[in-house]
Amino acid sequence: MDKKERNKAGVPLLPELLAPAGNFEKMVTAIHYGADAVYMGGKQFSLRAKAGNFSDQAMTEAVSYAHEYGVKVYVTINILAHNRDFGELDHYLLRLQEAGVDGLIISDPGIVLRARSIVPDIPIHLSTQANVTNGEAARFWFEQGVARLNLARELSLAEIREVREMVTGELEIFVHGALCISYSGRCMLSNYMTGRDANQGACAHPCRYSYSLVEEKRPGEHFPVEEDERGTYIFNSKDLCLLQGLPELVAVGADSLKIEGRMKSIFYVGGVTRIYRAALDYLKELPAEAWENPATIRIPEILIEEIAKTGTRGGSENFFRQRPGAAEMLYSQTRVDMEVEPVAVIRREGDAPLVEARNVLETGDDIEYMLSGIECLPLTVIRMETEKGEEISRANPGNRIVLYTKPLLREARLNGILRRNKKVDNPTR
Repeated sequence: MDKKERNKAGVPLLPELLAPAGNFEKMVTAIHYGADAVYMGGKQFSLRAKAGNFSDQAMTEAVSYAHEYGVKVYVTINILAHNRDFGELDHYLLRLQEAGVDGLIISDPGIVLRARSIVPDIPIHLSTQANVTNGEAARFWFEQGVARLNLARELSLAEIREVREMVTGELEIFVHGALCISYSGRCMLSNYMTGRDANQGACAHPCRYSYSLVEEKRPGEHFPVEEDERGTYIFNSKDLCLLQGLPELVAVGADSLKIEGRMKSIFYVGGVTRIYRAALDYLKELPAEAWENPATIRIPEILIEEIAKTGTRGGSENFFRQRPGAAEMLYSQTRVDMEVEPVAVIRREGDAPLVEARNVLETGDDIEYMLSGIECLPLTVIRMETEKGEEISRANPGNRIVLYTKPLLREARLNGILRRNKKVDNPTR
C-alpha cells in the first residue's frame, strides 16, 4: 500500500481479504467466495490442533490450488513454544518452503528467530498472540525482520491509527469471528480446567461453558449466577464484527483484514467471506470525495442483514470504538439461534447440478443459492435423483444427488452453497 494511504485517484487502496482454511474444503469455499488469501495450519505447531489441518502432501496440494486462483497461503506456526517443540521445527519449515507457502504466522520469538535463519525468504507475519498493542512494540518487531503484524484485538480504531502513523510495515486487523476472554487469545483457563493447553493448540473452549455458583459449605448445591435454569455463560463473548467499521479501517491504511474461523463450517467461511468481499467491492467503487470523511460512509443494509445470518453468537465491535461492556457478552446461551442453514454444496455444475446434501432436503423445499456476489437466487426443489438416475423425495446429509429446481440453477458454480430458512415446525430438521 502507498504509505500515505491513497492512490493517484484519491481513493484508499483496498486491503487483502484473509479467510480461514481449517481444511481443504473450507479453503476452496473461501476462494470461491472471494478471499485474496487464506491461512491454514499443518499437523504441527498450530493453535487449532482440532481443526482438520493439512498433512505435508495436502499442504502442497492446497498451495498449488490456491495459487492457480491467484490466492496466497499463510501457514500458522503460532504455538507458544517449549524447548521440546524445536526438534522438528527446522524440517517443518523447509517442507513449507518446498510447498511454496507465501507467509508464516508466528507468535513465539524463538520460532521467529529460527524461521529467519532456516527459511529467510518466507515473510513472517506476527500473530495476534504476540499481543502488539502499541507503536513501539510494532517498531521493535519490524526491526526483527517481521513483514506484517496482526495487531492485538484489544485496540481501538484510534490506537490502530496511531500505530499506522508510527510504522511503515504491513498491518493486519482481525475484523470478524470468535473472541477469547483473555488478552489476544493467551488463555490459561483451558489448561487449568481440562489439562488442554490453549497455547499449544488444544483449547477446550471453557469460555463457552455454562456456569453456576457453588458455596463451599453447600457442596453439590449449584446456584445460577443469573435467574436462568440452564446456568449462565459468564465468559461467553459475542463474536467480533467490524463490518460497519470497514471504511475507517480501509482509510487508516490496514493492509489485510482477517476473518477468524478455522474451526467453523464451510457455511460460515463462505458466508462471511462473501459478505466482506462484497463490502470491499462496494467501497472500491466509491468516488474520491466520499473518502474525505470515511466515518460517514455507510455499508449497504443488505450486507448488515446478511452478516446476521452467518454468525453464531451475535456481533460486537469489541474495543473498536469504546471499551466493551455487558452488552458485548452473551450470558443466556452459548450461541444465538440462526435464521438460515446450509442444505447442499455444488459438486458439479449444470442446469441440474450434482450437489452434496448437508441437511435434510426434500422435494418442494424452498431454498436459495448463494451467488459469489451478495445476491441469493431463490429456488424451489421440484425433483431429486440419485447419481444412478433413481428419483427420490428426500436426501439426507452426505447424499450426492442431482437437483432439479425452478427456475433452473444455471448460475451454479463448483463449491457454491445452497441454503434455506430453518423450518422450525418440522422436528426432523
